[in-house]
Amino acid sequence: MAVVGFAGLAACGDTVGEQALVGAGTGAATAAATGGNLGTGAVVGGAANVAYCQANPGACRSIN
Repeated sequence: MAVVGFAGLAACGDTVGEQALVGAGTGAATAAATGGNLGTGAVVGGAANVAYCQANPGACRSIN
């Protein structure tokens, strides 16, 4: 299931807010699928997606 979560992190938004939202959704979904804490999954996923997208802007596909 973790692989499914990380696959969603490759989708960046055009803004930091969109990147955080996409990552938070993916993190929460992964946490739900694995029996983890939804809040923690959302926070970690949001932060990870923003960090990745900001460090690798050409590696992400737009959500639009």
